[in-house]
Amino acid sequence: MFIKICANTNLEDARLAVELGVDAVGFVFAPSKRRVLSEQVEEIVRELPVGVETVGVFATDDPYEMARCVKLAGLTAAQIHGAFDAERVHALAAEFGGDLKIIQTVAYTVDALDAEGREAADDRFEWTLAAVFKDPAVWAVLIDAAKAGASGGMGVAMDWAHVAEIVRRVMRARGGARGPGPRVILAGGLSAENVAEAIAALDPWGVDVASGVEASPGKKDPGRLRAFVEAARTAGEAMRR
Repeated sequence: MFIKICANTNLEDARLAVELGVDAVGFVFAPSKRRVLSEQVEEIVRELPVGVETVGVFATDDPYEMARCVKLAGLTAAQIHGAFDAERVHALAAEFGGDLKIIQTVAYTVDALDAEGREAADDRFEWTLAAVFKDPAVWAVLIDAAKAGASGGMGVAMDWAHVAEIVRRVMRARGGARGPGPRVILAGGLSAENVAEAIAALDPWGVDVASGVEASPGKKDPGRLRAFVEAARTAGEAMRR
């Protein structure tokens, strides 16, 4: 189970996550209480061991601004929030000769008000997911919850079983697509208390957490962080048996 701890703002938290064996640490460059600057992140990243994925989280339409931050901070991956734009993804990938790992977020709307709104929201989610799965420049797809048009770091969960049905339908529609199946990372309201349930329902390739392991915005709670990593790892191992 790939585990990413997001919204790090200091070396102490990032180092603890790495010591606990996580695969990736994330840094938010988008407007947020947890926002950091490239210079801050570079100072953290240089102290982390090689092999840990260091991910910049972005919500900009400008691929060259993302590329600038990635280069300055020395990151290995970029996570893009907002509507899927293949041209933006490809422009970013081209800046690194295809070597940068690109994670595209696909948001699932949790606050549709009626059945008609839910059906429309589900259709949009399914169409977007299908398009992202097909794009060879996308290394992984992060499914996050969206509420009031916003997503990321809100601590809002979704109906994992319902989302799993859509994800499996899109994967089946790929039919004989070459290569391994898409890497799906699940986020949105995860915590040590519910991550096993989420993994059992959706069987993702990985999980991503921010607010669920925090003491306050931008500051991790060591106990919550340890409990989350242990719960996610145990649940992932159970799915492989």
